[in-house]
Amino acid sequence: MHLKFINQKLNSKTGNSISIKQTLMVTAVSAAIALAVVPTLKQPAQAEATAELLAAGVNTLAPLVEKVTPGVVNVSVKSKVAERARSPLFEDEFFRRFFEMPDGQSKPREREAQSVGSGVIVDAEKGYVLTNNHVIEDADEIVVKLKDGRELTAELIGADEGTDIAVLKIEPKNLTEVVLGDSDSARVGDFVVAVGNPFGIGQTVTSGIVSAVGRTGLNLEGYENFIQTDASINPGNSGGALVSMDGKLMGINTAIIAPARGNVGIGFAVPANMAKSVMDQLIEHGEVKRGQIGVVIQDVNPELVEALDLQAEKGALISQVVPGSPAEKAGLQSGDVITKAGGRDVKALSDLRNQVGLVRLGEEIEIEYIREGKPMTAVIEVDNVSAFAVADGKVGKLEGAKLKEEGKHVVIDNIEPDSKAASYGLETGDKILAVNRQNIENLAELAEAFDKKSNVYALLVERNRSRLFIIIR
Repeated sequence: MHLKFINQKLNSKTGNSISIKQTLMVTAVSAAIALAVVPTLKQPAQAEATAELLAAGVNTLAPLVEKVTPGVVNVSVKSKVAERARSPLFEDEFFRRFFEMPDGQSKPREREAQSVGSGVIVDAEKGYVLTNNHVIEDADEIVVKLKDGRELTAELIGADEGTDIAVLKIEPKNLTEVVLGDSDSARVGDFVVAVGNPFGIGQTVTSGIVSAVGRTGLNLEGYENFIQTDASINPGNSGGALVSMDGKLMGINTAIIAPARGNVGIGFAVPANMAKSVMDQLIEHGEVKRGQIGVVIQDVNPELVEALDLQAEKGALISQVVPGSPAEKAGLQSGDVITKAGGRDVKALSDLRNQVGLVRLGEEIEIEYIREGKPMTAVIEVDNVSAFAVADGKVGKLEGAKLKEEGKHVVIDNIEPDSKAASYGLETGDKILAVNRQNIENLAELAEAFDKKSNVYALLVERNRSRLFIIIR
């Protein structure tokens, strides 16, 4: 899916006003907004009150809003940003010596930057608050402001860049929590409410419907399964809540499509179920320990269906099974088409990645697949298999390069102009022979080599019958 829009990660980092940081493609919302706030534990009464008013012909959501707004908080972040001299001449050593300037002139100065976002209290007893990773990224100090005016210093429990979820902890005193709903039950057409602080003007309530579920392919986060809504969400809504009509948290608002830096009715929220799964791991481990099963996969398309006589029009086609992996031990083979994982439909490789990636290491997941027209099932124990990172011939460190295996070599099949891989000097047709003196014969070994922590990787590449080293940092 190609989006012809501006992607603004709205982590406003300015002194007194919200600045919108533009990149490319869809807007990731970060300047402070507590979208749809969550209600208290006693939701049925509030839902009944709203239903009674609607039944009586009084069109209002006031009872719902009054109950949920105390559960949404503002998140203020202070961080230090390096500033360099405006003129590039100050970076030139000869220039500094000629004008007898001290070396200190070239060192970056630091200034304090402030950014704002939102969060949702999901555990009043323990003081846990959900927000976005990009809201608190690089924070030196985090302050949570409640609706009643209290300002509390927050502790960062953990953050996950892959889902853009972070967990904070504040003093658990007289808090109102938002009840987590079952986001899997969200249907297109369901009414939802968003409460937040757009553009820093103050708490604002908007309403709309669920426009789509399971939205992927936006290139926002590593694990995408967004709830799409037309409830008005603007810059400043990051980390806020998307709430159902019974006052339950359906998602954490994360991004909007905004070609003109404003709302056009297309917003995205991380589903509550995914956010909770991430939160549980962050609280327990401080990080998300993602599971993998050891397969290289690609999307099923009409050409593959015809060429391979596949008996499934949608799913994740296994092109390679890593030797010794949980997938191989469970009997999966190249050519199998995975149609379900963990009881949920797999329509594309992103679906499988989401389901497996959120299963904890050592736990099992049921995989349903089709082999030569026959439906089959396997229960696989999830493990730490690096080869999963090369799904569809891509490796994270070589962003922009599509790889393939030729004999006992990994070859760059295609490379995107202006990509990271291209900036390193890699070219289409290059054979990757080794990484840091470790011989590479397949995609799994390449992914494993990059898994080893290092500040620099030396790739031995063969190009036009010559060999050269290419450095990646």
